[in-house]
Amino acid sequence: MKEFARGKINLALRVMGRRADGYHDVDMVMQSISLADVLTFEKADHFSLSSNDPALSCGKDNLICRAASVFQEWTGIDPNVDIRLEKKIFVAAGLAGGSTDAAAALRGLNRLYGLPLSRGELERAAAAIGSDVPFCIAGGTQRARGRGEKMEVLPAAPAMWLVLMKPAALAVSTAAVYRAIDAVPRRGTADVERCVAALRAGSAEALAAAMQNDLEDVTLRQYGILQEMKRALLAEGCSRVLMSGSGPTLFGVAGSRSEAERIKTAMQHGYREAQVESARTEEEYYG
Repeated sequence: MKEFARGKINLALRVMGRRADGYHDVDMVMQSISLADVLTFEKADHFSLSSNDPALSCGKDNLICRAASVFQEWTGIDPNVDIRLEKKIFVAAGLAGGSTDAAAALRGLNRLYGLPLSRGELERAAAAIGSDVPFCIAGGTQRARGRGEKMEVLPAAPAMWLVLMKPAALAVSTAAVYRAIDAVPRRGTADVERCVAALRAGSAEALAAAMQNDLEDVTLRQYGILQEMKRALLAEGCSRVLMSGSGPTLFGVAGSRSEAERIKTAMQHGYREAQVESARTEEEYYG
């Protein structure tokens, strides 16, 4: 049995105050994309996890292992399965790679054992694993508030083709980026309502114009290569370029699939040390 673990981008991300638990309150519009990891499940005598990426830990610190434990806590079922992870989403990239793997593990175990948990229960269980995991249970286009666990399904985003780009060796600490934004005086804030209005209107042009990420200025200010890549994506023809999450992945909006592939090829030639992929937006996929 297989589960696809789709990545995500942030169409809007507003950071508000720090909470008593150390996290920040956020208001985000999150969007699934076609770039996806693949989890394969096979029943076994005990739980195990392996991956095609030798640099990736398959120990208890992997969120898939945490998801298996949470599934057992919620259902009382021992998840005796071998899970094989085929990693395609950039790692430590702001694309929810670990979170979407955990969500896919929950969905897959739930299917394998006869659907003991409803979608709502899966999302509540997912909140114990990480902030982006509840969104990744069903994906699509959703607004997330609080710590990221208060979800609201939004109208599907207009179909968009994207070019994703990340310096291969660059990993950004999410915690460090949030600490840095706290120190920025009189910073701007993303207008999430404008993004939601564009989605309700079904306008790709209005949506592209409304996309904002409070964290982008912090991360781009620290890494000149990201500023350079953003300029290159715009110069090559992307109508809009934004950072996803705390970064460092940038995504550029292309006019069509062929245009996305052309820009992808140009960026691969210009930036040999970068990871570059094309992708499209995806609608909700629970079930």
